[in-house]
Amino acid sequence: MALKDNFKKLPMLLLLGCVCIIAGLGISFIEGYASQKYLLLTAVGALCLLVVCVVLDRGLRGSRKQSLWHKWLYSVLIFVLLATVYVEVNYLGYFYNVRFDVTKQKQHTLSDSTIDFLAELTQDVKLTVLHVGIAPKYVEDILSEFKRHSKGRVATEVIDPLVDIGYAAQFDTVITGKEQRLIVQAANERRDVDFSEEPLTEEDIFNAILRVTREARHVYFLSGHGEREIFEENEKGFNTFTKKLLANNIIPKELFLGVTKKIPEDCDVLVVVGPSEPLDELEITLIRDYLAQGGDAFFLVEHTFVSTSDKPIRDEDLHRNPSLNEIVEDWGITIEEDVVIDLASNVGDPGSPATKNYLTHRAIVGGLDYTFYVRPRSISMKKDRRKTIKLAPLVLTASEKQSWAEKNRFIDQIKFTEGEDRAGPVPLAFVIFEPQIEEKLSETRIVVFTDADFLSNAFIDSYSNAQMGLKSISWLTELDFKVFDNKSDIEVEQLNLTSQQKRMVVLVLLLMPIIVLLIGLSVWIKSLKRS
Repeated sequence: MALKDNFKKLPMLLLLGCVCIIAGLGISFIEGYASQKYLLLTAVGALCLLVVCVVLDRGLRGSRKQSLWHKWLYSVLIFVLLATVYVEVNYLGYFYNVRFDVTKQKQHTLSDSTIDFLAELTQDVKLTVLHVGIAPKYVEDILSEFKRHSKGRVATEVIDPLVDIGYAAQFDTVITGKEQRLIVQAANERRDVDFSEEPLTEEDIFNAILRVTREARHVYFLSGHGEREIFEENEKGFNTFTKKLLANNIIPKELFLGVTKKIPEDCDVLVVVGPSEPLDELEITLIRDYLAQGGDAFFLVEHTFVSTSDKPIRDEDLHRNPSLNEIVEDWGITIEEDVVIDLASNVGDPGSPATKNYLTHRAIVGGLDYTFYVRPRSISMKKDRRKTIKLAPLVLTASEKQSWAEKNRFIDQIKFTEGEDRAGPVPLAFVIFEPQIEEKLSETRIVVFTDADFLSNAFIDSYSNAQMGLKSISWLTELDFKVFDNKSDIEVEQLNLTSQQKRMVVLVLLLMPIIVLLIGLSVWIKSLKRS
């Protein structure tokens, strides 16, 4: 009796289930996304169908006299239920980013910086790959990742310029038999990336999109006082750092202030990298005026000269590597004539402290690991600074009891002296900014480090040194996007099969669905015999 009552309720439950499934999937399809309430509605519908299937199954097993339509209805409901589950699983897989990248170089996973950058795109970008023949699978994979994370802003296409000659002609490029080129377009801007010799990387695509969507920034490196050479490739040079700046659409230029007698109007950041000789009065005045009018600056002050007790320090050595206090003291800090020591956390030398003791200036230090510095000096805050200046230490030594600022310049006699040396943690870098009262002027931003070696060619790729420098420049140029550092290159690995092996693979792929079909048919025939 109870079973008959259940059968009477089945049409209503069946109708409810179908309505819920159609409504949930239909609205999701129309809206273009699957919200939680629509997915829940679809799940309720699937549950209703499952109940109908269970009741029908019990009825069919309990009585062999049930009409044939019950069996057909049961089969149809099972099919609809499985189709619903299939569709919902695919919806979840498409709209919710739960994926596993098992490739060696993580070529299916974009970096966090790239994902954040794509999410913030405000204009449409088109990525066109011109590739003679079939493009490598990794190219399609990386293009699909850029498209997937861009919220519809990035469109991609791969064409063979020898097949689609007319379409390829619009790009005004000379087509060769080995053409492998990425063309990135946004509005009226375009950048071409040739990957005929080296595999196309995430960095290549990121940089090209960056350059067509963002206005370039200009940073001027002061020259003429023994500063580090920005295009020099030796260990002390800054060539690697300038390449990383270019990769982020920041254009580095040299500035001979003693010749130009002015700081260019397009200067977004003035960079002073470890001058070994003092600046003249005119140059100091020009830099002071530039900062007072809302200019931004990045100062890297080199270490004080040190020696051993058996080698006296000459008078000229005492003034080597000027402190630039004539400029930075206007902004509330003083760079001391000492050497910072850290016995507990260093890179092979107590005078090269390693640390990730950063204060909470997230725009610069967010996500950074350790950075290390070569014989940095300490920085002190002045008590008589202007009240409008906002400043704070950016980097400090890691240990408290085993680090200090050593006044003694003989490195074989280092020892903490109470009342003379400054106890740790010792500030190695400061961040400074001051809002401008006049509306026409932007706020002044300054970052000061007491070491230049950490961004030199020799050390920039160690720990998070590169990111520290890039993020500092990014904050100074007032850019609202994250910087991108180099990622491992993709190694394109191919599986080469012989013709016999290829035929074996094709045969296996053809046999698999046939075997599944035969198994299904055998089960169906057995069920007919039983009935």
